[in-house]
Amino acid sequence: MTLSIVLFTSDLRLHDHPPLRAALDGSDAVVPLFVRDEAVADAGFTAPNRMAFLADCLTDLDAGLRERGGRLVVRSGDVVAEVCKVVAEADADEVHMAAGVSGYAHRREERLRAALEAEGCRLHVHETVITAVAPGAVTPASSDHFAVFTPYHRQWARQPLRDAVAAPRVVRVPDGVGSEEIPARSGVSGVSPSLAAGGETEGRKRVSAWLRNGIGAYEDRHDDMPGDATSRLSPFIHFGALSPVELVHRSAAAGGPGAEAFVRQLAWRDFHHQVLAVRPDASTADYRTKHDRWRSEDVAHDDIEAWREGRTGYPVVDAGMRQLRQEGWMHNRARLLTASFLVKTLYVDWRIGARHFLSLLVDGDVANNQLNWQWMAGTGTDSRPNRVLNPVTQAKRYDPDGVYVRRWVPELAGLDGRAVHEPWKLQGLDRAAYDYPDPIVELPEGLARFREGRGLAD
Repeated sequence: MTLSIVLFTSDLRLHDHPPLRAALDGSDAVVPLFVRDEAVADAGFTAPNRMAFLADCLTDLDAGLRERGGRLVVRSGDVVAEVCKVVAEADADEVHMAAGVSGYAHRREERLRAALEAEGCRLHVHETVITAVAPGAVTPASSDHFAVFTPYHRQWARQPLRDAVAAPRVVRVPDGVGSEEIPARSGVSGVSPSLAAGGETEGRKRVSAWLRNGIGAYEDRHDDMPGDATSRLSPFIHFGALSPVELVHRSAAAGGPGAEAFVRQLAWRDFHHQVLAVRPDASTADYRTKHDRWRSEDVAHDDIEAWREGRTGYPVVDAGMRQLRQEGWMHNRARLLTASFLVKTLYVDWRIGARHFLSLLVDGDVANNQLNWQWMAGTGTDSRPNRVLNPVTQAKRYDPDGVYVRRWVPELAGLDGRAVHEPWKLQGLDRAAYDYPDPIVELPEGLARFREGRGLAD
C-alpha cells in the first residue's frame, strides 16, 4: 500500500487544496498532519488571538476530515523532526505541502527536503496554495521582483489561474499514527473579547454572504469606516481556511467594479508575498532606507504607550487602536491612520508598531503586516515615502458623522457630528466628565519633527 503525508501549514482547508488532492490521487491512503511548530512559538509569533483562531481552524479541519472518513494528526515540536517521525510510523513514500514565502518557510523546506531524502522519502512542494499567483511567476525585465504595485498588478491580472480543486469526498487515513488532542480556543488565555470564530466552514459562509450582499458596493464603500463594509475575510485567508485562487474565481464571476476592486486587494497580498520571497530581510530591515533617526522606545515610551492604549487625544487614532484590542482586527483605513500617526507624527520606528500589531492582529502575517508598515513609514514600496496622513482631516472624510469614533471611544459618545473628531476645540467642554486626554502632540509639531528627522528641506 502506498501512503503519503500532507503537511498542513497556512492552508487549513479541504476545498481547493492541491497538495491534498495530489496525495489522494497518488496514494492509497494519506496522513493529514499539522505540527505545532516550536520555532514559531520561540520567535514570538504565537499571539493569543491567532492561537485561538488557529484552534478553531484545526477543530474545523479535523471535523471535515472525519466527515470524509479521515482525521487530522497533530504533533508538537520541531517540524522536520516530527514529520520524519510520522514518515517512519506510517512508512510513507511522499510528503506534500504548500510553498511558503518567508525566510523561515524557505529554510523549513530545505531542511525537510534534506531530511526526507536521507530517509528515501520524496517532498513535493505545491505553488499557488497560499497565494493566487506564485511569487516569481511575474517579474520585470530588469529585476527578480516588482517593487511597484501598479506594473505588478497589470501582469498579475493577465496570469491564467489554475482551476479550483474540489474538496475530496473520501479521505483514507491509516490506523496506528498517534495524534495529540486537537487544541481548543478555550485553552488560550488573553484572547480579544470580540475575536471572530475561525475555520473553513465559517469562512465559506462568510464568502457566500459577501458575494451575495457586500462585494457589489466594495469599490465605493471599502473606506467607509462606520459602515464596516469590508469583507472581513483576511483572517481566513491568512490561515488558509479560504483559497485565494478560489476567491479570485468566485469574485470575478460576480463581476462589476466592486469585484474588480476586491480582486485588486488580493493582488496587493500577492504583491507583498513576492517582495518578501526575494527580500526576506524586509521583515526586519528597511526595504529602502531613508536613514531615519527614529525616536527610541525609551525616549518615546509615554507616547508609544498612549498610542497602544488608544489615549493619544486624536479620536480616530484611538478608535482604531481600541478596535484592535477588542476584536483582534482593525478596519484597513484605521490601520493606515494609526500607523501614519506612530511613524510620521510621533516619529517612532515602524518595527515597534509592527510588533504591536502582530501581538493582536488575528490576520497578522510577516508579508502583509511588515510591508504595509514599511509602506506607511516610507521605507517600503510607497512611491511617496514622505506622505503624512492627517488624522483629523482623514476622520472627517471617512467618518463624517463620527459614528466610528463614538463606537470605539464611548467617552465622546455625547458629542455630535464632526465635533467628535476635535473635542479639544469645543468651548465649555467639561474635560473631567468626558475623561478624554488632550492631544499628546500638536500635528504641526509632529510634522516638523518628522521632516527634521528625515532631513527634508523646509
